[in-house]
Parts: sequence; structure tokens; C-alpha cells
Amino acid sequence: MPQPLSSLEAAHAHLLSHARAVDETETVSLDAALGRILASDLYVTADVPPADNSSVDGYALCSDDLNGTGVLAVSARIAAGYEGARLIKGTAARIFTGAPVPSGADTVIMQEDTEQTPEGIRLTGSPTPGQNIRRRGQDLKTGDLALARGTHIRAQEMGLIASLGLAEAPVMRKLRVSVLTTGDELVAPGQPLQPGQIFNTNGFTLRGLLQQLHCELVMCETVRDTQEATAGALEAAAQHSDLVITSGGVSVGEEDHLRAILERSGGLSLWRLAIKPGKPLAFGRIHNTPVLGLPGNPAAVLVAFLILGAPYIRRCQGDTSSAPQGETLPAAFAVDKPSIRREFMRARKERIDGQCQVSVFPNQSSGMLSSACWAEGLAVVPEHTTVQPGDLITYYTFTELLG
Repeated sequence: MPQPLSSLEAAHAHLLSHARAVDETETVSLDAALGRILASDLYVTADVPPADNSSVDGYALCSDDLNGTGVLAVSARIAAGYEGARLIKGTAARIFTGAPVPSGADTVIMQEDTEQTPEGIRLTGSPTPGQNIRRRGQDLKTGDLALARGTHIRAQEMGLIASLGLAEAPVMRKLRVSVLTTGDELVAPGQPLQPGQIFNTNGFTLRGLLQQLHCELVMCETVRDTQEATAGALEAAAQHSDLVITSGGVSVGEEDHLRAILERSGGLSLWRLAIKPGKPLAFGRIHNTPVLGLPGNPAAVLVAFLILGAPYIRRCQGDTSSAPQGETLPAAFAVDKPSIRREFMRARKERIDGQCQVSVFPNQSSGMLSSACWAEGLAVVPEHTTVQPGDLITYYTFTELLG
């Protein structure tokens, strides 16, 4: 009797429960921290901003100093980066964005709300105490937790770390990953093709995905379709890697050896999923090194990696961010025949009849990698479900799935 397919939820939970985060850390310069995982909590050592400052170009004044004419003499000029003297009572100070607000002033009026006169400036509006002033510690206060361990460092986190005055960041070391693509038919790009051969696309797809996830690629090889070659390559890769990823060799054909090797050498704990594309997926271990076996078809490799491989890798990296939520949008396509597997269709958002909808590539064959180049994400069709145009579906962008 055929083994039942594992549900996506069960597979996802299984992978995450077996993810072991790297426990080695390193310190990198801030300009090299993009995409890395923060290795320790960062606390605020000084208020950000360090002083009350102006959020606009205009004039700093004390609202109680306004006289009946609404005219104030300009007694000082304060540029960003310079601290002004105490404001002379009954006057205003010309001030620029980011400049410290002088003592004695309680508001900043935008220059657009003033008129120049021989005596100074006339206000064309009524100032409110505190307006256009960014208060000291408004962003971060001394002692606050700025960023927690496990934070994925994006551009905005780089800026926040810089605002703490730090030129370096403690990060988890990169996850070391090996990629093995299996198949006698695979030829490296640039080499002549013989009858029955194809170029090795999966190796480069996986290389790019792992680079986007900021992994360290320690080995990327093509393996012949023999049990001896597959076992030898797995043993070699496992010695130097935190994770081994394979493509191909996980189905039920006579030349698909990965399952038997995992069962014999390390233990197979996951095999065959109820997703489309991506049913032939395996997870196990060679000794103490986890092995994630992906399908051989190019589009299936991409989908299975995004849906299951990427969350597992992020957890192994120490990333504590939440899972992607996706968007709920109307479908611009139909699925008339329900499947027993959850389908992830290569898709993109398009504006149709003035409404943002999700379109899918006409050919969803698992061998069609060009569909993924046309697409910008994946549309989800639940198992045992049909879809009609206008029905609401869940859509994930590739960027969101990669975290």
C-alpha cells in the first residue's frame, strides 16, 4: 500500500522542530551586516535623538513671546550640527531641520507659515507649543531594548544600529550549506550538450537562493546516478556542512537513491508531501548532518525551497521573525479540477478592470522554470478546492517567502 502523503502543516512543523540554530557568533562591520541574524540583544546607551531638534526648516520661538503684531526679530541662526545659545526673550531663531532647539524656545514654526518684514518675521498662523519639535529620546531612550537577538538585519536595522553609535554588529555565523544536484543527464552551462543531456539549472537556482539567504556555500557538485556516487558525495558534504541540500533522486525511480541511503545511513524522517509541485521531498540525516532532498524538476525545486526549505534555513540561522502572512486578493484565473494536494501556482499581481488581482502563468508544469521568471510570487489553491475568477486566494511574493 502506498505511503500516505504528509500534509504541508505536518512537514513544516517537523522541519522546524528538527532545526538546530548555529551557536557560533562573529562580529562584522556594520556595512557587512545586511541580511545577517543578530546574535545578541542591543540596548540603547544614549537617547536617540540626543536632544530636542527641529523637524522642519523654520523659526524657533517661545509662544508666550508673541506680541499683538505677531512680528518677532530674528536673533540667531542654528544649523544642524551646531548648538545655539539660549533664545533671547522676545525674538526668534532661524533654525534648520535636525538642528537642536535652543533653550527658551517651546515651538518651531515652518518657514512657509511666516512672512519677512523689515522688523523680522510675521507669523501667518497660530503656533502650538511643542509643534515641529522632535523630543529627546523620542525614538529610543537610554536603557531601552533596541533590537532583540534573532532579528533579521535589514536596511532599516542597519540604520538603527548606526543610530546607537555602533560600527559593528554581533551576528550568528553563516549557515554552511552544500548543494548536490543528481543526474547523469546534467551538464554544466558552457559545455556542449550530447543527446539526452540538459544543462544543470537547479544548481544555479539553489546557489542564488542560498546567497539571498546569506548562507555560506561550501560545496556545489553534480553527482552521477549511482548509489555509490550519491552515498560518497553525501558523506563528503556532511563532513563540512550544517545542511546538505540535494535536487533529484528523491522519487520512486530505479535511479533515485537518496531515500535508500538516508534510511540506511542516517534515518529518513520525512518523505512525499501533499503539495504541488514538490511531492517528492525528503528530509533525514547523514550521521548528524541534516539532508533536505528536493525534487528534480526546476520549478518544483524553487517552490519546495521557498515553502519549506527557506523557513527551515532561517530557523537554523537563529532567525526568530514570524512566518510570512501573504495577501488575500481576488483571483484572475480558474481551477476547475480540485486536487488532493495544495497547489502553489507561479503568479503575479496585475491591475485588471481597475482592481488588483492575481494572475497565474498559463503553463504550471513543474519543468517550466520560465514561469517563475514571469511570476513575482505564488498563489495558493488549497487541496480539494476549485477557484473561479473573483474568488479570494492567498498570494505570497517571492521576496516575502525568502524573508
